[in-house]
Order: sequence, then C-alpha cells, then structure tokens
Amino acid sequence: MRMIALTLALTIAGAGMATAAAHKAPSAAARIIGPDGKALGNAKFIQTKKGVLIELDVKGIKPGAHGVHIHAVGSCDAKTGFASAGGHFSPVPRNHGFMDKHGAHAGDMTNQYADANGTMRASILNSDVTLRRGELSLFDKDGSSIVIHADPDDYRSQPAGNAGGRVACGVINRL
Repeated sequence: MRMIALTLALTIAGAGMATAAAHKAPSAAARIIGPDGKALGNAKFIQTKKGVLIELDVKGIKPGAHGVHIHAVGSCDAKTGFASAGGHFSPVPRNHGFMDKHGAHAGDMTNQYADANGTMRASILNSDVTLRRGELSLFDKDGSSIVIHADPDDYRSQPAGNAGGRVACGVINRL
C-alpha cells in the first residue's frame, strides 16, 4: 500500500513539474560586445505579466549615464559601429522619446548608469515589448538587439535622443 501511495505521489509531483515547465515564462539573452568585438557582459530578458524584465550586467563602459535602447535588427556588426542593429525598435510607428507628445518607440528605455569602475548593472522593465508572438515581439523576422550608447538620451531629440555613438551591442536570442 505504501508503495502505491509513494508511486502515486511521485506521479502527481512529476505531472506538476511538467505542467510548471510547460508554462515557464519565455526568456532570452544577449551577449554584449564592445566596438572591438570583445565581450563586455550580458543581458537577460524575462517575460512577465507587465512586460519584459531586462537584467543588464556590463563592464568596460565609460562612467556616467548612457542611453539604452532595443534596436530593430538582431545584428551587432562591430565593423559598422553597430549600425547593423538598425534604428530603435518601433513596430508601431512613433517618434522617439518619453517627452514626445505622441509617445515613444517601443524600444526606448530610461538612461542607465555605469559606476566609476565602468560597471553597469540595471533592471529595466519594458512594458511595450514582448518575447511572445505578436506585433510587439522582439522575435520578428529580423530579430532585435540591445544597444548601449555613448551618452545619455535626452528623451526628445529625433530620431534617437541625441545619445551619441553605439558603444555596446547584443543580439537578443531565445533561450
């Protein structure tokens, strides 16, 4: 009788774990590289009920504020200064910046800061994108990337917030 009860308990527990695994939130990651193509860190992307949580951990960035955006193409060619990443992710055409009266690009995010040692650790919630299917998916036909700019975003200048050159980039890949 104990063996039957133990078998039943393990079967139920196994079914519960399989159900939990089947409902695991979509996630993604990006290996962040610098202009020389060398790794600077990583970004993790986790789908939540409120949007995509981005955990950024990068070293070797100039201390201070930097614009951080999701760009429209999943390409980070250092030879082109990361121009291959395209413009800001904006599946619904909008102007750039939180200060624009018509709304921001879906890929616009708040400035993030590198400390005196050049380390940037940040948690950013972007409620305008998804890792699931649909119009706001980061996994459209040409993918997406995350880009760190040299300067802070002013949240209003077109087309990219006057955030300066692209100093780091990572292609966003499903996990």
